[in-house]
Amino acid sequence: MSMRVDAAYRSLNKYGEELCGDKVRISRTENSTIAVLADGLGSGVKANILSTLTSSILSSMLEEGAAMEEAVETVAKTLPVCSVRHLAYSTFSVAQVFDSGEVSLVEFDNPPCILIRNGRQVDLEYCSEVKECAGKCVTESHFSVEPGDVLALVSDGVIYAGVGQALNFGWNYDNVSAWLAKTTLNEKSAPRLAVSLSQAVNELYLGKPGDDSTALVLRITPRCAVSLLSGPPADKKDDGKMVHDYMTAAGTHIVCGGTSANMVARILHRRVETSIQYENPDIPPTGKIEGIDLVTEGVLTLSKTVEIIKKYLSRETDAFYFHMLDELNGASQIAKILLENCTDFNVFIGRAINPAHQNPGLPADLSIKINLMEKLCGLMERLGKKVKKHYY
Repeated sequence: MSMRVDAAYRSLNKYGEELCGDKVRISRTENSTIAVLADGLGSGVKANILSTLTSSILSSMLEEGAAMEEAVETVAKTLPVCSVRHLAYSTFSVAQVFDSGEVSLVEFDNPPCILIRNGRQVDLEYCSEVKECAGKCVTESHFSVEPGDVLALVSDGVIYAGVGQALNFGWNYDNVSAWLAKTTLNEKSAPRLAVSLSQAVNELYLGKPGDDSTALVLRITPRCAVSLLSGPPADKKDDGKMVHDYMTAAGTHIVCGGTSANMVARILHRRVETSIQYENPDIPPTGKIEGIDLVTEGVLTLSKTVEIIKKYLSRETDAFYFHMLDELNGASQIAKILLENCTDFNVFIGRAINPAHQNPGLPADLSIKINLMEKLCGLMERLGKKVKKHYY
């Protein structure tokens, strides 16, 4: 079975710092997901630069097909050592999860990876080996994962949460692992787990984190494809082809836009039913077409969806994340599907120009809806999703 990774992370800045000294990079290759968590020495601007450099080198080399050992050796040789503390300027954890379920994990001075399976922690010591790489000791692990497994990479700010505040000695690794094992029984998606863990850490710090604290959660799942159609083709003769391609694509099906919904219904010989019940007056009601999972209005709903996902990425929504995604409006429903139940995002974009969507300040061939779709695809790529665009 081909597997995918549902990845999400949350970072808390050290209290008083504008920049986080931890950096996460999530990317995809043709057959794997690469997740890197780097923790720069200290905090603030210097730590941010060092962790950004570390994560960029590792992810870029692995994306280009370099072997894990080569990428780690390059970072180990590149990063200097602090002359005062004799510590590397950045620690890191890098996991490459292949679609086959095989995992290559390398850790350098970060807390060990936590693997949760069926609500229990799995010991990784049996598959781990300490090696010397460019004069630095790294832990290398190779193991297999199954659908439903959760991998968590955390910076040391997480395991020391609450030191001298809510707890005498911090949360510690065992307590974090036990919390995660218990929480995975109720929270299934990576974003919900990452947000919940970050909120727990922030509470232990009494809202004033004593260190940069990052939780990177990877949930192993069967492929969860989402196909979204928006806008009819530039040439009406292509209506049938566009709908055929869309309907034969795997996974959850979403249609955005009244014209798009009418086209799909006409080609499929089905009816469009519009709901008259909706919670948010700023977002138009949803509709129904037999065989389609979600039918929404176009520009207003897509614009709100983009706004929700942007807020999620900028951490503006953490305090009310669950409430926001569980609202019964089209934008929240799309955002919830894309954030929590999507590994592969297929978009079917029609190039027909809708005069109602034109901005006089933009070129005549650039519609607002197409611009919104491009923004949405860009956000999905930032989330580590595999995106395929089809234009008509």
